[in-house]
Amino acid sequence: MKASGTRMYRVKAVAELFDVSVSTIYRAIESGQLQALKIGTGKGALRIPEHAIEIFAKECASPVDGASVEGEVA
Repeated sequence: MKASGTRMYRVKAVAELFDVSVSTIYRAIESGQLQALKIGTGKGALRIPEHAIEIFAKECASPVDGASVEGEVA
């Protein structure tokens, strides 16, 4: 059985992707800014779908004044 076409990421991997702490990603999940799925019973394990990371990046990340985003001309 093949899973649907979305990749799932661990909290630590997402933190490294955004160069922030793991705590920052947990806060984003708890506040509802970043969608995550709990896998398993009890404490379980959190996994973040790829599409949720894309949405989070678009909604929460913005360039600093005077800085250009890769591929954009200032």
